[in-house]
Amino acid sequence: MSGDVVIEQEPAAAAEIAGDRIELLRAFAADLGGRGEELGLIGPLEAPRLWTRHLLNSAVLAPLIRTGAQVADIGTGGGMPGLVLAIVRPDAHFIFIEPMERRCAWLQEQIDSLRLTNAEVRRGRAEEYHDAFEVDQITARAVTALRKLVPLTAPLLVDGGEMLFLKGASVEAEIENAEKALRKYRVRDVTVEELGAGLLAETTRVFRAKIVRHG
Repeated sequence: MSGDVVIEQEPAAAAEIAGDRIELLRAFAADLGGRGEELGLIGPLEAPRLWTRHLLNSAVLAPLIRTGAQVADIGTGGGMPGLVLAIVRPDAHFIFIEPMERRCAWLQEQIDSLRLTNAEVRRGRAEEYHDAFEVDQITARAVTALRKLVPLTAPLLVDGGEMLFLKGASVEAEIENAEKALRKYRVRDVTVEELGAGLLAETTRVFRAKIVRHG
């Protein structure tokens, strides 16, 4: 099938964003573009916009990842943003939490083939790991609305831990609808940041906030 798939040509910004990790990102792009639709990881129209819509949309989040951080990515699916971030930020450790077995198998295959030593896969839903571990930051992309996402993710964060959720144009409305959950889980310093200006044709919106349990 991969011979019939037309993958988007790598944008010039890719090398600037990925730096010396660009070859690994290219290898991942080729595999995801070639087999992603067949494996149910991306839709039939996604390969021709794979770089701009998925890979770089995720990669521009990399500067917000703390050095040495433990990061959980919720619902990693085909690898966005978690696997992309693990490629670009080898100095942080990533835990991919994904409920679907075949997607977990795909993620593990990529970890092995790309020889990533800073990533691991945990099969299950976020709430199943609430008492298992805590992380410094949590990322998510296209998982669910904030009013549901906050209760799923807040218990996984250390005090002072940070939420970094890729969101669409309706993020402000989502924040309003999540007001009750934000108060309950002591979510503070809520901002919406736009990343990739000057690099991407369409910037990436990120919901960014911290958990403050004490004080």
